[in-house]
Amino acid sequence: MSNMHKAKQTEDKEALFTQMPVGKAVLSLAVPTVISQLITVVYNMADTFFVGQLNDPAQVAAATVSMPLFMLMTALTNLFGIGGASLISRSLGAKEPERAARCSAFCVWSAAGAALVYGAAVLCLRSWLLPVLGANEDTWHHVSNYLFWTVGLGALPTILSGVLSHLVRAEGYARQASLGVALGGILNMALDPLLLFAFRMEITGAAIATFLSNVAALGYFLRLLYKIRGRSVLTLSPGYFTLGTRIPGEVLSVGLPSFLISLMATVSNTCLNRYVSAYSNEAMAGMGIAKKMGMLAFALAQGLNQGTLPLIGYTYTSGRRQRMLAAMKTLLLCCVSISFGETLLLFFGAESITGCFIQNQETVAYGRLFLRILSLACMATTLNFYAITLFQATGQKLPPILLSLMRKGTVDVLLMYLLNQRWGVQGIAWATPGAEGIALLVSALLVVPYIRRLCRQLEGVHK
Repeated sequence: MSNMHKAKQTEDKEALFTQMPVGKAVLSLAVPTVISQLITVVYNMADTFFVGQLNDPAQVAAATVSMPLFMLMTALTNLFGIGGASLISRSLGAKEPERAARCSAFCVWSAAGAALVYGAAVLCLRSWLLPVLGANEDTWHHVSNYLFWTVGLGALPTILSGVLSHLVRAEGYARQASLGVALGGILNMALDPLLLFAFRMEITGAAIATFLSNVAALGYFLRLLYKIRGRSVLTLSPGYFTLGTRIPGEVLSVGLPSFLISLMATVSNTCLNRYVSAYSNEAMAGMGIAKKMGMLAFALAQGLNQGTLPLIGYTYTSGRRQRMLAAMKTLLLCCVSISFGETLLLFFGAESITGCFIQNQETVAYGRLFLRILSLACMATTLNFYAITLFQATGQKLPPILLSLMRKGTVDVLLMYLLNQRWGVQGIAWATPGAEGIALLVSALLVVPYIRRLCRQLEGVHK
């Protein structure tokens, strides 16, 4: 590629962060990210959908039991991916490409090491983990086979492809990042019915489909990095890997809130599985379907906010506070509008949506109950992510951690215990909107003063 072409692409990326109308810039970054997140949710839901067509609540419940270990992979992805994306965007805003390159190398190699250790640990500890996660005699074999492919063998491609998508997006390649995620999703949805039904592999077929799709996504990102070498700050060269600078600390401190979100979600879902499994496989299956659909709120919230994170981080570091505030306002309007529509869709369509996954009427009834209650948390979830992203993008460490802990793994677990004693399964379902609502109050108390300080700083500049 000619130097002229390289310079033109660099200018285009610079214009996205500095010159493009704010609304258009937010959409340019957020829409591809939202699409990639939705694709991820859809192909995760595809496993549940096709397994549900077997009309066996035990196999659907097995996929639900496995969910906490998937969330731990998401936690590791966010630790290095979101932490790295924030530092890369801020380094680019500060005109420090060398620092961005070292950041990318640290994130990729550290994520690879963590993935290998995690996958090996799950394989070695399966017999101990399964009862902790809520597996019973009906689901034990299905859960074991599912975890072998998706986590034991799948941790490395799943975590690395996720980290690379964040890093690529941070440099302005949002469309390319979305294509990589889409590739994995489409392949998974194509392989699911083939392996489940044509080869009669049941839930093991869904697990193999997930594994192969993540391998394909990783291959795409590795090829992309090779293709854009020379005009990208991203590198896989071990020579750029370092532990002797401030980079590891900055990556991990910024990524820690997102890590905690998923880690505490793992704790939350493990507790949820244990409480609900005490009722029936049908209750577990219905709850699992509702949680998969409820991931739409999570996906949209994360997509909107994490897609805009590079713009907020860049404008903050480069001193463009007015543009930063405009981006935050646009993002807030998008968050409120989309989450409101999402709440209506999930609440009123709960029964029809659940019925698409499985025909077992008891499972559908449990799914409808959980989905309607979980839909009420959509707005609060999205706004909490807005607050966390704002603090992450500006390098704030303590507020995101506090909010992450408030959302999952602490308040909601306490509410599960208390409400289960009083109202049973319905009480367990209400724990999520209850915890998100409490976290939203804390978010408001932290975000409003912070934004006011930014506005005062802006006013001071203009005086």
